[in-house]
Amino acid sequence: MNVRKAVIPAAGLGTRFLPATKAQPKEMLPIVDKPAIQYVVEEAVNAGLNDILIITGRGKRSIEDHFDRSVELEQVLEAKGKFDELKQVREISEMGAIHYIRQRDPLGLGHAVGVAEDHVAGEPFAVLLGDDIMREGNPLLQEMLKVHERYGRSVIAVQEVPREDISLYGAIRPEFVEERLARVVSIVEKPAPEEAPSNLAAIGRYVLTPEIFDALRATPPGKGGEIQLTDAINILAQEQAVYAYVFENGRFDVGNKLDYLRATLELAIDREDLREGLRAYLADFVQRKKIL
Repeated sequence: MNVRKAVIPAAGLGTRFLPATKAQPKEMLPIVDKPAIQYVVEEAVNAGLNDILIITGRGKRSIEDHFDRSVELEQVLEAKGKFDELKQVREISEMGAIHYIRQRDPLGLGHAVGVAEDHVAGEPFAVLLGDDIMREGNPLLQEMLKVHERYGRSVIAVQEVPREDISLYGAIRPEFVEERLARVVSIVEKPAPEEAPSNLAAIGRYVLTPEIFDALRATPPGKGGEIQLTDAINILAQEQAVYAYVFENGRFDVGNKLDYLRATLELAIDREDLREGLRAYLADFVQRKKIL
């Protein structure tokens, strides 16, 4: 069965970005002139996933407002002849069929994915984390969908990270079947570096079969009562094949302050309208501050 649906968990509290996220969802923090979650939705749509469920929480209403129509703003832009801006605003509300459901309690990523079960309705689906964004044009999700189409099984994105950083991620024990494709023998959540089965870390993109929901129900809560998606994937991997697609570049964790700044700079310098001015500023900045 082809994948048609995407689930975007966006219910986290964003504590790493306080005080900016006290009254604003972290997913709505702008990267240049677009909120982070818009990049994620566009990635899903560009991969052919037009049925999108965003998992929100309390204080996240601005996400819904962003993807809704803004009739008053459209009228003002049209009256002022700002047709390029009008086109941009209208395109946001026309990208796909976007649905919303709240995760009532912050009980972990696995719990957030679990509340999507009724919407998924027994189909395979993609999960894209709301604060992990990919460089525009990155084919990672399309490649993962191709792997799922070929094998009919779940696929997770993994990336090599420094061994000392693996405790921040889920780490897989791989059994390679192709150069960039491995079967997941096991996966463990946030292992100590000396205990990690590899330095291949699960990174924010998943294509999951509906059996993941049975695995989630079988997953005991961990620290803080949270249900970890990683633990459920490990259960699933013991029952059916789960594949890991290895990618290298183009990902930004915009829940991390340094990566947020890096994303802003790199995505801005990719744009024709900003490239030359930003390059000139950065060259001057480096010279003035004697950074190099």
